[in-house]
Amino acid sequence: MEQTWLNEAFKGEVPNDFRGKVGWSSPSNIALVKYWGKKGKQIPQNPSISFTLSECRSKTFIGFEKADSFGFRFFFEGKENPAFGAKIEKFLLDYQAFFPFINQLSLTVESRNTFPHSSGIASSASSMSAFVMCLMEIEILLVGPSTGSWTLDLCKASYFARLASGSAARSVFPKMALWGKTDCYKGSSDEFAVSLENDIHPVFKTYRDAILIVSGETKSVSSRAGHALMEGNPYAPARYALANENIKNLLAALKSGDLDTFINITESEALQLHALMMCSNPSYILMKPNTLNLINEIWGFREETKIPLCFTLDAGPNVHLLYPEQEADKVEYYIKNVLADYCDQERWIADHVGDGPKKLL
Repeated sequence: MEQTWLNEAFKGEVPNDFRGKVGWSSPSNIALVKYWGKKGKQIPQNPSISFTLSECRSKTFIGFEKADSFGFRFFFEGKENPAFGAKIEKFLLDYQAFFPFINQLSLTVESRNTFPHSSGIASSASSMSAFVMCLMEIEILLVGPSTGSWTLDLCKASYFARLASGSAARSVFPKMALWGKTDCYKGSSDEFAVSLENDIHPVFKTYRDAILIVSGETKSVSSRAGHALMEGNPYAPARYALANENIKNLLAALKSGDLDTFINITESEALQLHALMMCSNPSYILMKPNTLNLINEIWGFREETKIPLCFTLDAGPNVHLLYPEQEADKVEYYIKNVLADYCDQERWIADHVGDGPKKLL
C-alpha cells in the first residue's frame, strides 16, 4: 500500500502562481475497543473500533504559496505555537516522500478546536486528520481540475493521518470506524481504518456521547509514553488476544443492535485500559476519585432505571457517557441534576455520533 501511494504522489514542478487557502473540519473519536500498544511506524498491536463524534472538532486552514524552499508556520487559537508546529513540521519532513511538493511551498497553518482546550478531549485525532485532509486537497489542486471531483480517497487520508497520530486514522470516517487487521472484517488493515457505517444497526448511528469533564489538567503520562510502556507489560499478550475477541463480539452486536453485549464490552474495555496503566512499569493512574464516583453513579442509575446507558474512558480521567438517542431527555436530566456535581465546574459536553470531516473552503 505504501508503495502505491508513493507512486501516486505529485512530483512535478509547482507553478509560480500557485497560491491559495484550503480548510477542513475533522472530528475527534472515542474508541470502544481500545488501541493500546503499537509497533513499527504507528502499527497497532490490536484492532480498535470507535464512534466518530460530531461536535468535538478541529478546524484547520492551510495557506500556501510557491516558494524556493519549504517554509512553515503554525498558529493555534490565533497565536503562533512553535512547539506544536515543530511536531507537525517534523511529520511533514519525515514523510516528505508522500508529499514531495511541500519542498516548493510555504505553508501557514491555522487551527482551532470547537471544544475547550482544557476539556481533556484528545485533539490529536481531530487536528491531525483535518491537517491531512487539507494537505491532500492541496495535492488535488496541483494535479488540476481534470480530476473532476473534490472527493478524497478516505483510506488514503486515513493512512497518512495514522502516521501523524494513530487514532487520527479513525477520524476520517463517519459514524464508526475499525482500524487494525482482523479476520472478522474483510478489507480491514493495520495501515488505515475502514468505515463501519453500513454494517451497524440504526440505533448506533444516532448514539449520544455526554463527555463528563472530571479534570482538564495535563495528564501526568502522555498517551505516547503509555503505548511505549506496553512493550514490557506482563499482561500485554493476554490483552491483545482479548481485544481481538472483543472485536469479533462487538462487530456482531453492532450489526444486530445488541445493547447488552455493547455495554458489557464497552465498559470492560475502558476498565482494562486503565488496569493496563496500573500494571505498567512504572505504573501510573490517570483516573481521579470522581471518575470512580461517576462510574458507580452510572451503574446504580442503570440498575434502577433499566436505561441502557454505559460509560467508556479515554486515556485520562474523563468519562464518556454513551446512550441511545431516544433516552436523551431522561439521561440529560440525570446529568444536569446528579452527574454534573462530580464534574470540574459542572462542565460536560453534549455530543453525538457524527458524519466525519467537512470541507470548509
